[in-house]
Amino acid sequence: MKLMKSRIVLVTGGARSGKSSFAEEHVLQLGERIGYIATAEPFDEGMQDRIKKHISQRPATWPTYECYQEISPEIQTISTSCDVVILDCITVMLTNLMFKNEMDWETLSRSRIDEIEQYILEEVTQLIENMREHHLNAVIVTNEVGAGIVPENRLSRVFRDMAGRVNQLISKQSDDVYYVVSGIPIKIK
Repeated sequence: MKLMKSRIVLVTGGARSGKSSFAEEHVLQLGERIGYIATAEPFDEGMQDRIKKHISQRPATWPTYECYQEISPEIQTISTSCDVVILDCITVMLTNLMFKNEMDWETLSRSRIDEIEQYILEEVTQLIENMREHHLNAVIVTNEVGAGIVPENRLSRVFRDMAGRVNQLISKQSDDVYYVVSGIPIKIK
């Protein structure tokens, strides 16, 4: 019996566009044993409230895997109990990885920023490869952050640029890509 290749779906859009709701509906088409990879750390009241709302929206039967930074090593374990996951969200994971060892982004050298970005791109590449290797279907949620004005401060510009490149990498590796606008998903790949 030939094993099927896993299906990777990227869901992108602006803040509060309905990305997560669409991902939670779409994941039902990809498998029955559904898991949720949460990347947000509950570091303040606002994030705690946001996490609570996300939890209340999805079925209690979906196990939640809290993975704030390096998710790749967890994929094999997750794949033993799930055949599909929602990973929500890549841009939060990106923030976690950016601040893992560095805090003062205004004074970081360009070469250090490039090293951090390369590390993040390698982490994301390994994540997708592990999902494919372990036949784990995934709906990956991310934010489209490049459609606005050029941010005023360096950290925001670096984040926007890294998020754009990470999103491009994932979209190239994805089977389907959806852009969600005002709750309406538009298939773009």
